[in-house]
Amino acid sequence: RMLTPSGLTKRTAPRVCSRAPLGGRSRLARERPIRTRSGASRHDDTGKKQSFGGTFASERELGCKPGAGVQPRAAATADGNGSEIAAPQLTPVKLVPFLVSIAFGLVVRFAIPVPAGVTPEGWQLLAIFVSTVAGLVIGPLPVGAWAFAGVTTAVATKTLTFKAAFSAFSLDVIWLVVNAFFLAKGFVKSGLGDRVATYFVKMFGKSSLGLSYGLTVSEGILSPSMPSSTARCGGIYLPIIVSLAKQAGSLPGKTANKLGAFLAQAQLQTTAHLSSISLTGAAQNTLGLVLAANLGHPVANPWITWFKAGIVPGLAGLALTPYIVYKLNPPEIKDTPDAPKVAAKKIEEMGPMKKIEWMVAGTMLLTMLLWIFGDKIGMAGATAAMVGITLQMLGGVLTWQDLLNEKGAWDTLIWFAVLVAMSAQLKEFGLIGALSAKVNAGLTAMNLGWPAVFISLHVAYFLLHYLFASQTAQLAALGSAFLATMIGAGTPPILAALTIPFHTNLFGGMTHYASGQSAVFYGSGYYDMGTTFKIGGIVGVTNLLIWGIVGGELDRPLARSLCLPPS
Repeated sequence: RMLTPSGLTKRTAPRVCSRAPLGGRSRLARERPIRTRSGASRHDDTGKKQSFGGTFASERELGCKPGAGVQPRAAATADGNGSEIAAPQLTPVKLVPFLVSIAFGLVVRFAIPVPAGVTPEGWQLLAIFVSTVAGLVIGPLPVGAWAFAGVTTAVATKTLTFKAAFSAFSLDVIWLVVNAFFLAKGFVKSGLGDRVATYFVKMFGKSSLGLSYGLTVSEGILSPSMPSSTARCGGIYLPIIVSLAKQAGSLPGKTANKLGAFLAQAQLQTTAHLSSISLTGAAQNTLGLVLAANLGHPVANPWITWFKAGIVPGLAGLALTPYIVYKLNPPEIKDTPDAPKVAAKKIEEMGPMKKIEWMVAGTMLLTMLLWIFGDKIGMAGATAAMVGITLQMLGGVLTWQDLLNEKGAWDTLIWFAVLVAMSAQLKEFGLIGALSAKVNAGLTAMNLGWPAVFISLHVAYFLLHYLFASQTAQLAALGSAFLATMIGAGTPPILAALTIPFHTNLFGGMTHYASGQSAVFYGSGYYDMGTTFKIGGIVGVTNLLIWGIVGGELDRPLARSLCLPPS
């Protein structure tokens, strides 16, 4: 890049020293300065200091021999600042993780006999799915790239048709996750996220654990009127957590563990309990009661009955979960006794809300109202989010380039939709039905009492979620079969009807694809795949113990009021 008389820059190829044709200095070297990379002062040939931006040096400063000129170097490349950049490098697949991932699928495909009732295509799809999930864990390629490779394999081997492989890209829940990233962008870009985060610091900011409990309490207030846990987490709490983390100097990557990783994981895991306390806390809750009603066991006064059964173990889970995550994934920033004072001063410096903040607040309020009343007016959650995003673009809060730059959203769209589609096709091929039938038959043959059957089926239901990329999908696929088996073994119908949907909420943070909200938080980049599976697995089991022990022992009077036998 070189300076023109107008003071603007003109791009040229980087130049290197070479001998002038006649042994003297070339005209180009005598008349034009040479740009360097240092950002220091610069002079022309006469020694006069230039007033333009950029840095220049004489031939001697560049290490050229006196009398040498400068000529273009054809092989060099330059970035936008005129600095030389490295030539493109190959970034091949990581060989060992690649081979291990493929080996898992090959073992399933060729070493394990195909069960009765499962088609060869279904079993081959399971092998591809297992390899895909294994690769997402150990990382031979980035998550989106490996998911793309998995779906390509499924289509290329004719295991799935192109239409079936990409069927999930039109699902509402997929686009709700993607739209949550865009709403979060507006929240942060406008400065409203920073303002809200500062208020949270003022109220709860004496410690990072206190911040987590403050966020949990606020979501508890919203959850009964906002049945989409994905919308709550992605549209409201992810932007707040990102703002809080940035204030603390915690960004995705090396500084994630300062604060952001803990807050994101804690919010994800507590959402499981918040979704279970009220019937309207999660979209799939009513589906569980509908399945029970279809089997001839409707739940009377469902909202109150659900709330009575869920409130005690739910509150216990909310009290314990942030602390458990705090111990499993401790933030580097723990105690911040002066943070509330600093936050109060910052709020004062911010002054009144700006126009762009009011625009974001207004569009977010409208979006929340559409989420709350969407069922009554026939508007899906993703559509409500799209209305909010469109209004922000019309008002100038967001630009189309802002949306294109949200790489996490587009990456999540690819891998989440691929896994949801594969999971749905496993059901279509009869694999899920065959596995559940095998489990049911085994339990029936063992002639166990209903408590043992009840516990065994819940353990199986938990483990099977590793095959599902949606809570609703698992409940729809397995709910009726598991309910029928429990009730047939003697489990009180109301106990089966409530605990299956309760359980469906409790493993929402097991994996990065376990639920819409899990995909949203993972897409933020604040924690890696290993952390996801470790904390998700431990907290998932802990959730079952909390709801089993607290719900079974401390809630005995309530159990009697709901006509449940004491456990």
